Amino acid sequence: MKDEIVVARARVHLLSTIKSSRRGKYSPNHNFFGPNNLDMTIGFMEFPEGVELRPGESIEVPISFWNWPGIENEIYPGREWRIQEGLKLVGIGTIVEVVTS
Repeated sequence: MKDEIVVARARVHLLSTIKSSRRGKYSPNHNFFGPNNLDMTIGFMEFPEGVELRPGESIEVPISFWNWPGIENEIYPGREWRIQEGLKLVGIGTIVEVVTS
């Protein structure tokens, strides 16, 4: 399982233009390649119990990404990426620290 998951701590900012908050286990699409690229990766974040991320707010959380060839070139401190629900941009993430790879 260790080789299948890359865990990072990231700062997640939810755009103020979305309509509702996110809580609990949240698994949006993670797009490291730009708005016109449809290559997404799967990543899971779990907010602490009782905590929800509201539009316009930021939180630092661990994110578990499915490992794929080349991920080590994309997951590094300071790296920003698009957080999407389908093709809709809902947030921006910034890697703070790579915990496991």
